[in-house]
Amino acid sequence: MDTKLTEGNPLSVILKFMLPLMVGNIFQQLYNFVDTIIVGRFVGPGALAAVGSTGTVMFFIIGTTTGMVMGFTVITSQKYGYGDEDAVKKSFTNGIYLSLAHIVLSTLVMVLTIRGILVLMNTPDDIFDDAYSYISIICWGIFATAFYNYFSSILRAIGNSLIPLISLLISAGLNVCLDLLFIIVFKLGTAGAAYATVLSQAVSALFCIVYIYLKVGVLRPGKKHWRLSGTIIRGELMQGIPMALQTGITASGTMIMQSAFNMFGSVAVAGVTGANKLQILITQAMFTAGQTMSAYVGQNFGKRDFARIRKGVTACMKIFIIYSVAAALLTTLLLPVVLPIFFESGTDISIYLPWARIYIIESAVCYFFLAMIFIYRSTIQSIGHSFAAMIMGGAELVARVIMSGISMIVASFYLAAGADAFAWVVAAVTGIIIYRILLPKTEKRIMEAAAKEEARLEAKRLSGEL
Repeated sequence: MDTKLTEGNPLSVILKFMLPLMVGNIFQQLYNFVDTIIVGRFVGPGALAAVGSTGTVMFFIIGTTTGMVMGFTVITSQKYGYGDEDAVKKSFTNGIYLSLAHIVLSTLVMVLTIRGILVLMNTPDDIFDDAYSYISIICWGIFATAFYNYFSSILRAIGNSLIPLISLLISAGLNVCLDLLFIIVFKLGTAGAAYATVLSQAVSALFCIVYIYLKVGVLRPGKKHWRLSGTIIRGELMQGIPMALQTGITASGTMIMQSAFNMFGSVAVAGVTGANKLQILITQAMFTAGQTMSAYVGQNFGKRDFARIRKGVTACMKIFIIYSVAAALLTTLLLPVVLPIFFESGTDISIYLPWARIYIIESAVCYFFLAMIFIYRSTIQSIGHSFAAMIMGGAELVARVIMSGISMIVASFYLAAGADAFAWVVAAVTGIIIYRILLPKTEKRIMEAAAKEEARLEAKRLSGEL
């Protein structure tokens, strides 16, 4: 079931690996989608706006955690591609230690600061309590997010995208059932949606770790593999910290953008929330491209096959030229049909639809740039330049802050709605430039080092030392 991404036609290999991932990511977002529907229909539009107003904070929490633990698995992917099974197991166990450290630190920081963050984001008074109730529970559940994403990523690092999909399907079904139980039966409101999310992710994490220990010999560690390795920890931190910071930088920009939306009131926030849920669902393929290229490039970088890395990037770009156009048309056409399901029967959708439509149209025209961000960023990270990839996040942050800041100054919703699209374009162009500079330099450096090592070994053979 583990896939060697170093063999076969790049386009077909990428598609085969990506499809289970994409289905899984869509299901993950689908149960978040259902969360929102249940909250909107059974608690009310105010609760919908409350959950929506915390969306960017949740993105910050989940994004930084996911970025960090996924970064730990880049080393695993490289060692697997190189064929060093002992190093694969050591990287797995040391990644667990680092994940635990991240959980403790991030939980402490977020729990202590979350109320102040909501205040700074101009969260409307009429939805503040519901928003705080929801997001504070998510903060306490960081452990579930971290472990689910770590164990899923470690499986993807060795080419297994099927088991993470199965765990997500289980989690999605459980999440919907718990939503209905906590919100409709126990009347827990927004807190019930948060409890359902945390518990379902914890179950997914448990499923993955049990599967690893029962079925995946290349990851099953022995006693010696549980020892701390300074070299591996440094390598994993060099990957994980930039990826977490990069996502954190991006999320900080979206929080500022949310602050701009909040200025237009809870009606605008509710409309954008529904539109954003639809957009996130359909654009999960872009996120999947990043996960796929992280594993694909990591394995081929471990094998030092730079020609194959280039072919993979080109193949992935071709896939997403087509997908981005289809996604733009789909979100635009589905919006009027999907938006009403987030609200109670009889709600006048006409007051929410204009806000939602502006946001969707301005974003949809730039979906291909969003795909490019994930493709280039994951490629740059997986060839060992995580800090360079952070430049993309910085460019995205600056662009989003500029557009959101101007929108707040001139009170223009059109500018606020265009902040995402503008940020995607700027970050994608930055990624292209970095990729075209760093890939040839990295290839030259590694090939020269390999040639020197071969010359050294040849000299030893000639002298009789080997």
